[in-house]
Formats: sequence, C-alpha cells, structure tokens
Amino acid sequence: MISSLLMIGLSFILTEATAQNKTYCNPINLDYGYCPIPDFVTQGKHRATADPVITYFKGEYYLFSTNQWGYWHSKDMSDWKFISRKFLRPEHDVYDELCAPSLSFVNDTLLVVGSTHGKEFPIWMSENPSTDNWKELVHKSEAAAWDPAIFWDEDKDELYEYYGSSNVYPLYGVKLNRKTFQPEGEAVPLIALNDDEHGWERFGENNDNTFMQPFMEGAFMTKYNNKYYLQYGGPGTEFSGYGDGVYVGDKPLGPFTYQSHNPFSYKPGGFAKGAGHGATYQDSNEDYWHVSTIVIGTKNNFERRIGIWPAGFDKDDILYSNTAYGDYPTYLPSEKKNHLYENFTGWMLLNYNKAVQVSSTLGGFQANNAVNEDIKTYWSAKTADKGEWLSTDLGEKSTINAIQINFADQDVTLMGKPETTVGHKYIIYASDNNKDWKVLIDKSKNDKDVPHDYIELKKPAQARYLKIVNMGMPTGKFALSGFRAFGKGNGEIPKSVNNFVPLRSAPKVKGERRNVWFKWQQEPSADGYVIYFGKSPDKMYGAIMVYGKNEYYFNGLDRSDAYYFQIEAFNNNGIGARTPIMKSE
Repeated sequence: MISSLLMIGLSFILTEATAQNKTYCNPINLDYGYCPIPDFVTQGKHRATADPVITYFKGEYYLFSTNQWGYWHSKDMSDWKFISRKFLRPEHDVYDELCAPSLSFVNDTLLVVGSTHGKEFPIWMSENPSTDNWKELVHKSEAAAWDPAIFWDEDKDELYEYYGSSNVYPLYGVKLNRKTFQPEGEAVPLIALNDDEHGWERFGENNDNTFMQPFMEGAFMTKYNNKYYLQYGGPGTEFSGYGDGVYVGDKPLGPFTYQSHNPFSYKPGGFAKGAGHGATYQDSNEDYWHVSTIVIGTKNNFERRIGIWPAGFDKDDILYSNTAYGDYPTYLPSEKKNHLYENFTGWMLLNYNKAVQVSSTLGGFQANNAVNEDIKTYWSAKTADKGEWLSTDLGEKSTINAIQINFADQDVTLMGKPETTVGHKYIIYASDNNKDWKVLIDKSKNDKDVPHDYIELKKPAQARYLKIVNMGMPTGKFALSGFRAFGKGNGEIPKSVNNFVPLRSAPKVKGERRNVWFKWQQEPSADGYVIYFGKSPDKMYGAIMVYGKNEYYFNGLDRSDAYYFQIEAFNNNGIGARTPIMKSE
C-alpha cells in the first residue's frame, strides 16, 4: 500500500511536532519497560508499570515507578529521558527492587527507596541524579515497608515515613532520625478504609463487588498551609474505579480527618481509566499536579500505565485533581493555567467510533477497537510488516491539532527493559477524499520507543481522512488500542441534556445510599457525556466520562452525605451547556 501511495506523485506536506510541546495527552508517552516477571506474562508479554511518583528537583522533573530498572527525568514534563539503573546490591536477586518506590528530597539531595518486607534494602541518595550519580545513604533501612513514602517536613526539618499495602492492616507512620534516617520509636497506625461508609473504597471494577476486602496502599504526604494531607490509594489497582483519597491533620502523625471531598483523584470513565496510587507534586511555577496509575489489565491484572492530572488546593484548602477530559490534550506547565478551569485545550476527539479501514486483521482483534475509546481492546494487523495500515474517517473535513497513537502489545517477545532501543516507525497521511494523500507526520526514521506517541501539530491541519502506515515495530505485530485525532469539527456542539435524573435512596428509606443511578434523555448529536459530582455546588470536582449511553450506575458515594450532580454532552465539535445542578439528600 505504501508503494502505491508514493506513486501518486503528490507533493508531500510535512507537518512536524513542535520543538517544545505545549500540551500532553494521557497515558503519558514513556518508553515503559516490559513486565519482567515470568508468572505475569502467561497471557502475553506486555508493558507494565504503576505506583508513580514525580518530584521537581534542581530544575528537572524526576519520575520513578514500579519495576522499570531505572527512572526518567525531564525539563518540561513532556520530553522524558530514561536513565537505566538497578537499585540493587549484588546479594539481591529480585524483580521488584523498586516496587512502589519512595521519591523525595532533603535540601539538595534526592532520596529513593523501594518496597521491602525485609530490613535489607538501602536508601539511595544523589545530588546529581541527571547523571546517574547515586550512592547509599543507609545500607539497610530499619523502616522496611511496602509502598513507602519518605516525607521531609522542611519547616521543622523533620523526617517521617508512611507505608502500607494491605486489605487487613491500616497505613502506618513513623518518625525517622534526622541524622541516621532510621526509625525513632514505634510505627503508629494512622488511617484505615471504611468501605461501609465510602462507596468508592469498595472492591471491584466499578466499586461494586463485596467478595474481597478492599486494599489500602500508596501512602503519600503533602504539606499545605500548615496542614498535612495523607493520601492513599484504593480499593485495588486492577480496576477502573482505582482512586486516591486523602485525610487531613494538623500534625505529621495525626490525628487525621477524612476530607469531605473524596476521592480527590478518580477517573472511572473514558479511554484512560483509573487514577489511583499516585503522588502530588509542584511544577516550576509552583502549581500542583497529581501523577497516578492507569489500568489496562488485558494481558494481566497488573498491566498498567501512568497519567498526570492538573491538581491543587481550592480557597478552602480542599485538595483536588481535575480528571474531566483528562485523556484529551492538556496544557503543560509552560502554559500557566488555572487547574480547575483552564488546563483542557478544548480539542475534541474527532474519530470516536467513526468508520475505519485496515490492511489486514488478526482474528478477533477487529478494526473498530482502534477508535472505540476502550484502552483494554485493540486492533491488530496480521503481521508487523512494513506497509500494514489503518485509516479512519473523521466524518467531515475537520481541523486537526494533535494525534495520539497508542500501540498495543500483540505477540511481543520482550521482558524487562531492552538493552537497545528500536523505535516505532510510521507515516501518517491526510486526505479530503480517501484517494489523494499527503504526508502529515513522517516518523519513518524514528529511533525512539513511543508506545503512546503524542504529536501536537506545529500548525493545525485540515482533512477528513487519516491513515497510519507501519514502517517498523520494536517488537510484536502492528497493533493499536487507540488511534486518536483531536481538534474541532465543523458542525454544532450538542444541546444541553434533557431529563437528567440521579436516582438514590432517601436518608430514612431502606436502600443502598452509596450508589446512584443516573438516567437522561439521549442527545442525538452527542458522542458522550461528562457527569460531575460533589458535596457542594461550588466543589463538584468529581467527573465521570460516559460514551454512547444514556445511563450510568455510580457506586462511589459516601453513604451519609448529600451530593450535587450535573451533566454535559460533548461531540467532535465541542461541549454543550451543563444542566442545572441537582441535589440528592
């Protein structure tokens, strides 16, 4: 197919990515390592990581996550460079030397330690981590723990460690000696799950199963306005309802009180689902962000990625993260924006469930899976051969601002971090008539591993059809879980939704008040909807993206409290007006 395209004799128009992207798109585009654990790849080898933490240190962002055999750093939160390193001593023979790692700093020194049930892992230190310059700060940490988080209370020059990952035990905290970094005194139990009250803490894909006790994990501490925000993940990393909650206290070891607006990081809908077990950090402008885990869970329950969400504290010191349209193009810190209202670019998804054509199809991995906004499903060509292709019809000539290519792992052969990098190579063409094609993006000589490649066009393009042609894969067949074009169509935005009704049991009526059933009248021009919820009409920070339906069962409410709800419709042209706020006692 590629040869016939070249024979057309068109003058190619190459629209390259900007030299420094102003936007990004979740899942973030990292050269994720392949799962290194043999028992976890029996259903197919795949990329996997989770439990991320980012900190801004000496002018760069540093990102650590589970089982990557190294870490990333970036000056702009867009172009991430990987540094290969195993944080092990020769006597250690484990896969998870940095499972759910702690990343923090004290003065001019960056600190890293991984999860361990035994008192044998060191705490590592570096004053210049951009050059892989590390040494042991502590040879054997006596505060051995799973999902650790070391916190430096800078104002008091005190150290604490928080930890825990269990469906039985709570999260713990312990003070560390400022000189030795070893525990001072006994660990203190701090917080535990209360799924009888908090619906979002229940186990299950949609917080709807009771056959297992939910997990509390991923402790992280942020200090703001002299208050201590102890964050935690729940109820299980395998689920779309994976989220982060927070308790607030006046002292580093509590007592802590459940923040009324929880979970503060939550994304059960859309393409990139899940926003749990993460970390809150500040950027170069001192604005807050939250990085967390995105679930795929197709080849293994622990097949996961990483997402970054705008976050912050409101005027009442409530910690929030903004996940509405969180897997659409979002402004980077170079574009200083209000994290509640201005971070979304407004570029809409142009090809949701639109017609597609492909060069070949492997078994049941059907072509529509590349445009159905479900990261768990994917299309696969029969081969990895040069010339395999997929084309998508945007439905009308549209303005294209950005494209995200999400490659799927079909018949890959790698485990762990490859010693040499082989890049994804492809060309994207654009057309107005599905016959005459022009080059839009040429990555035929790309040497970078880009499993979730995101290209912000230097200048917006106009086209109706897009075609991606394979020129080479790092491993496995040419397969896509999402070929996503963003910009604006030329039609009308949807109208406001009619007959939006949240159905929930009244306080004194027998029923399940942690659940609510939303029903509404289908808006004919809508691709999907975003439902907003919160416990105050001015703090509706929760957001759920729903495609192609006019109902949604939500099981994440707190039993005892009243809630407020709104809904808006969206399509490839933009976002319709929100409905009036509705209250449910």
